[in-house]
Amino acid sequence: MKNPVLVKNALYQAGPLPTTTCNGLPAEPMTPAEARTYINEALLCLENTWGQHLKKAGLPYEPVKVQYVTRLPKNYCGSEDGETIQPSELWYCDWDRTLSFKIGKYWLLGLPNLDLFNTTAVTYGYHVQKQAGLYDAAEDLRAGSKAEHLEQRRRKYQQIECLGAAFMKSVWPLPGKTARDWERVESSFYSDTAKYGKAANIKRWVKAGFRTADPAACNTWAAPSSRVS
Repeated sequence: MKNPVLVKNALYQAGPLPTTTCNGLPAEPMTPAEARTYINEALLCLENTWGQHLKKAGLPYEPVKVQYVTRLPKNYCGSEDGETIQPSELWYCDWDRTLSFKIGKYWLLGLPNLDLFNTTAVTYGYHVQKQAGLYDAAEDLRAGSKAEHLEQRRRKYQQIECLGAAFMKSVWPLPGKTARDWERVESSFYSDTAKYGKAANIKRWVKAGFRTADPAACNTWAAPSSRVS
């Protein structure tokens, strides 16, 4: 992982994220219209924070595109709807730099938790990687084995979890949320997979991001293999 774009990216050099507020975030949604309002407000917070940081780091910045879908178009971004079965889904496509939200029942329960906000923040991390050149540099890596390919994929995924947590810290506390609500997010990682990594390692990156609010704490590309296993 010697590519300087990955291990010495300017994203890591600009200090902690700016401390901002997200006071306009409405109550958890119970209808599709409320969900769109909620998501759009969350994205305003994300754009405000990351836009400032990327510009400070001397990196390009453009707002993410957003679409709401009932299903993905066939072969959209190299994938097909139906590969996953969750009623509430979120995808990022690097081809057109778009977040696609499929609003299902789980996001419409009005649950007093951070799931929708955190999911949006974490997946937006792919857009941050794209702006910083991390996404493309990771995609261009060659792997000599399946194991190496999976490790590269885990480095990219665990980084967005950390970036999402760094953003959460930068806008914390959120109106009506408590430390216990964030602890539930941290404890939501409980299974080990070759694709995403060990729950303990994901938690470690999430805690690092939330503790510091600094993308420098999210440099998974400079970490030893054991930290992203």
